[in-house]
Amino acid sequence: MDGGYQRVDELNIMKVIAETLNQCNDLQPMLQTVLEKLLELTQLQAGWVFIVHDQSTYTLTADAGLPPALTWGNKQPMCEGGCHCLNRYWNGRLKEPVNIIECKRLNEAVEKEWGETEGITHHATVPLGDGEEFFGLLNVASPDKASFSDKELTLLQSLAFQIGTAIKRTRLYREEQKRAENYQRLNAVVRSIGKAQDIETLFNTVVDVGYEVFEWDNTAFYLKEDDSFNLKRARFPSSFELNEDYSVDGALKEEDQRIVVNHGKYYIPIYIHEETVGVLVVVPAKTAGRGETDKDVLKALARNLALAYERIRLQERRQELLLHEERKRLARDLHDSVNQNLFTLSLTARGVKEIIPKENQEVQELLDGMLEISQDSLKEMRSLIWQLRPVGIEEGVIAAMRKYAQHLGLSLKIDLEEVPDWSKRMEETIWRISQEAMNNVKKHTDSLDVNISIYKTEKGINMVVNDHGKGISVPKNSNQTLGLTSMKERAELMGGVLKINSVEGKGTMVHVFLPF
Repeated sequence: MDGGYQRVDELNIMKVIAETLNQCNDLQPMLQTVLEKLLELTQLQAGWVFIVHDQSTYTLTADAGLPPALTWGNKQPMCEGGCHCLNRYWNGRLKEPVNIIECKRLNEAVEKEWGETEGITHHATVPLGDGEEFFGLLNVASPDKASFSDKELTLLQSLAFQIGTAIKRTRLYREEQKRAENYQRLNAVVRSIGKAQDIETLFNTVVDVGYEVFEWDNTAFYLKEDDSFNLKRARFPSSFELNEDYSVDGALKEEDQRIVVNHGKYYIPIYIHEETVGVLVVVPAKTAGRGETDKDVLKALARNLALAYERIRLQERRQELLLHEERKRLARDLHDSVNQNLFTLSLTARGVKEIIPKENQEVQELLDGMLEISQDSLKEMRSLIWQLRPVGIEEGVIAAMRKYAQHLGLSLKIDLEEVPDWSKRMEETIWRISQEAMNNVKKHTDSLDVNISIYKTEKGINMVVNDHGKGISVPKNSNQTLGLTSMKERAELMGGVLKINSVEGKGTMVHVFLPF
């Protein structure tokens, strides 16, 4: 660069650089092309561009005309370690173009005899910015050029402003591209979670499909149960074992934000009516940028996840209501038809018995048998109607248990420290299993005393039903008895386990575990 260049040369250089910058929207090719053109127009030999990231990290994005001493090992001297110009940039003291008198990289090249420096000993450094923010550094040098004049530095500053503005433009362009790509990916994930018909499938889908579509390094879903967040699904669970529950709670309590970023993880709360029902944790790929675009997409994903969650809950509630109404209808039909017919049959048998002479012993015995069968059937029918439409279940499962025990003529003792905050589905399952267990006590044992113990652990709800009767014979194949099969199936539908232990002369114990 000749310090005696004319004003017309300066304007021409800026015009050509502007035209060159407008030819490309990809950052690296654009910087490489404009650097080569800048060196050609200013008649300088060497130049390089650092794009600076976080503190102490940078990338050699473009270079041209570097001496052999700086290009060995795939340009290792230019890609590793710090230097005076970068240190000043990171400290916020490099806002204007300056002459670098002592270049650490050039000095090391001479000291360690890395190769020829071709007479380059100094260089000029110019911060690349658009007037609002800086993106990196432009460095230029020539053999035996120890300093750049103020006029030269001013031109370099103008060129750096042009380049900085172009960098900002390419970044915005890339962000828009990334936004479009991410929303396409979001659409694919939303379509998948929209097909989920239960909560478990929902969080499995968002973890598995989200991981594949967004190419995250890891992801997990936490569901809020009682007052804590419990890990339900993770692509790589071992990454979330170290006190992760505390991390989720702490992140949400300490930051009043919709998305919290902590230790490279994004915590995305799932809100329904301002209540947090779950948290999606995302570990983005290390190569992915972490800008506002990412957060916008994650917020949109959280909104759609909340809508799917609420849809499933409303659907479950609707199914519960439909089932409840169907049970009430069936109970009414049984009461109005079969129950009344059995009652009529019982009355008829009793009336016929009164008018048949007692001497006719054979007929009397047949009528006694008919009367006994009709009375037992009537009791069974009333019990079935009670189960279909239990009185008191609206008041809670404990009240329903007490009323049902009273209906069966059993003395019930319930051991319960506090009523768990369980779901309607879990409450219904506990209730139905306890019903069948009490029925078995009434039918198959000689005991009228029943103990029911309900307690909560970190993993779920336990219920133990004990009696002190003569014990029952538990078949190896539980499918041989309808009652045992029904209890076992109800527990398994909730992902739980039911075990029965009976000792002759010491009674029977039914133990059921239902996970959260």
